[in-house]
Amino acid sequence: MREDEEAETADSRLAARLAGLRAERGWSLDELSGLTGLSRSTLSRVERGELSPTAASLGRLCTAYGRTMSRLLTEIEAEPPLLVPAGSQQVWHDASVGFTRRSVSPPHPGLRAEVVEATLDPGAEIAYEDPPVPGMEQHVWVREGSVRITVGGTTHTLGPGDCLRFRLHGPSRFHCPGPERVRYVLMIVMP
Repeated sequence: MREDEEAETADSRLAARLAGLRAERGWSLDELSGLTGLSRSTLSRVERGELSPTAASLGRLCTAYGRTMSRLLTEIEAEPPLLVPAGSQQVWHDASVGFTRRSVSPPHPGLRAEVVEATLDPGAEIAYEDPPVPGMEQHVWVREGSVRITVGGTTHTLGPGDCLRFRLHGPSRFHCPGPERVRYVLMIVMP
């Protein structure tokens, strides 16, 4: 299968999963709109696969559904394998923000931790209003570049080799001040 066909298939599976999650809860589009702050028409287009969600909108949806982004993206795959070769790792890209996310070790229902590699382009910023799962633990280990992370009202600037560990209970923000992109490893541990 060609790469563009694989991306299209993943997008359609994501759209179907998001529609399924809303149906499982018995929520209308208006109710989900109220929970996420996303318009009813945007939600409808995302669920029909006509619009790919941005990192921010996917983050809001994950919060509403009580899932990490990695878990949601893994749910659209078949049974998660024990070994995930580099070429098979799920990669999601939000070109509008300059954010790329690779699920290095996809989450599994029986395990509490997952590893994600992410990059942010210079000047890129991602803000999350709420954690998808309150109290989840995150470890951010910077491999290249620098990133400013705001959590709990405090901003931390990390450079190559630095690691920040925190429990997430409120809003968070990741910003790449540049001049080069930042590449970091994120370990997520569910409570």
